[in-house]
Amino acid sequence: MKCNDKLAPFEVFDHVVNKKLSFRHVTMDDVDMLHSWMHEEHVIPYWKLNIPLVDYKKHLQTFLNDDHQTLMVGAINGVPMSYWESYWVKEDIIANYYPFEEHDQGIHLLIGPQEYLGQGLIYPLLLAIMQQKFQEPDTNTIVAEPDRRNKKMIHVFKKCGFQPVKEVELPDKIGLLMKCEQNVFEKRWSDWKMNKF
Repeated sequence: MKCNDKLAPFEVFDHVVNKKLSFRHVTMDDVDMLHSWMHEEHVIPYWKLNIPLVDYKKHLQTFLNDDHQTLMVGAINGVPMSYWESYWVKEDIIANYYPFEEHDQGIHLLIGPQEYLGQGLIYPLLLAIMQQKFQEPDTNTIVAEPDRRNKKMIHVFKKCGFQPVKEVELPDKIGLLMKCEQNVFEKRWSDWKMNKF
């Protein structure tokens, strides 16, 4: 089973930013769009997938065939602008780095087009995904492991309820393992909806 396949498709209207947020599963039809995002200046240092299209097609197909994760495209008012990987920790390399629980989930994400950067839109998107992920009855923890150099993303995760655990040396980066427990998330979710974020 894909990681929490109930994640997508779904859409919500966020009254704080006054925009419709929607998420759907990635298909191979998205390959050109995603490939172009991987060549954006703000994406290259952390994803390292600024590779030829033929190679990225193979990469994407491999990831789509990987049952431990679910790939999604996030949109604002119907316009695709973000890429998400949701995964089961127990089947991921990060399971080697902390004492995980059976239903822990993880998340990777990026904003593609530069015009969506710096507008605070990552917060409602990430909170919406987390809210969906916590609908999995036995999930109490979500983890992330952003590159330790990616200060902006680390700040985003912290603001959404993630706490740093430790640095971890992964095959492609030195990441900062971060965890968010459900009770902490519920407080951040409530703060966001009440515009106290």
